[in-house]
Amino acid sequence: MNDIIPVILCGGSGTRLWPRSRKNKPKPFLPLVGNTTMFTATVLRCEGQQGFAHPVIVTGTAHLDHVEEQLPDRENTRILVEPQGRNTAAAIALAALMLPEDAVMLICPSDHHIGDTDAFRNAARAAAKLANDGWLVSFGISPTSPETGFGYLKHGELIAGTAGRKVERFVEKPDLARAIEFLSSGEYAWNGGIFAFRVGTFLEELGRYRPDILEAVRASINQGHADGMRFHPDADAFAKVPSQSVDYAVMENTDRAAMVPATMAWSDIGNWQALYEAQELDIAGNATFGRAELADCSNVLVMSDGPRVSVVGASDLIIVVDGDEVLVCTPEGAQSVGKLTGAVNQ
Repeated sequence: MNDIIPVILCGGSGTRLWPRSRKNKPKPFLPLVGNTTMFTATVLRCEGQQGFAHPVIVTGTAHLDHVEEQLPDRENTRILVEPQGRNTAAAIALAALMLPEDAVMLICPSDHHIGDTDAFRNAARAAAKLANDGWLVSFGISPTSPETGFGYLKHGELIAGTAGRKVERFVEKPDLARAIEFLSSGEYAWNGGIFAFRVGTFLEELGRYRPDILEAVRASINQGHADGMRFHPDADAFAKVPSQSVDYAVMENTDRAAMVPATMAWSDIGNWQALYEAQELDIAGNATFGRAELADCSNVLVMSDGPRVSVVGASDLIIVVDGDEVLVCTPEGAQSVGKLTGAVNQ
């Protein structure tokens, strides 16, 4: 089997992790878990000696400098620079049209935390094997709680001779009652937005269900230009690409949808509570970064880039200081941070 080509998607505004994450430097480019930025960690998970080819990065003009600063290997990494964001179907099509049809591409969001790298790589190899057989493969993240912020995959029948199974159906983000039902049934996985496709299979299915997206992206490439390892699609042509996620455009329509199970300490770090849960905690469930002092506290996260933060007698609290902005919220309130005026206007 040929090496797997990682296609790393870098976009978004990161408002739910305001004030640390801002439009000009969103969460992929921040060291939120450990000392490595999430983008760099994503690239390093797909190292060449582990059966991966040089990655392809899809990013926007606003984030190009961050990508090039944080790439471990700038000389051998192709960067596709979107003139504007047109969602994941267009981003993946852009990469696919620049690759050989028999290649297998592994679609990796750049802002996910994966604690078990070996499990990720094993799942990637299993997914690539299925992709070579003509399946469009999702990573089915083993659920650990009744999350309402993720889509779900319902298990279908096993695919003989492989580690995968068919996807019976894709389910939109459920309410809490349905999420509890999904978790207790054992028949559902989280849809983590990580995929493996054979390039030709993906283009065939995109052309079947959303030929308008495929042809508009193709036109932007035909009229685009290369600049060293960068490629710039034509801005006017790319602006005409319909904006839709790959889930809606292809995965929910195709009869080739499959999944591989993935138990790999995964988190999308979708808000401050998710970031708290991904940290190493002390015996009282606290985590601090920067100048902080906690007394008689439990389940408290403090992140400060300057001022000392002192907290006494508090539980279940998140405190973030970034420059002249201060955020204080509960775990429940973390879901609504992106709606704050500061986050919207950042």
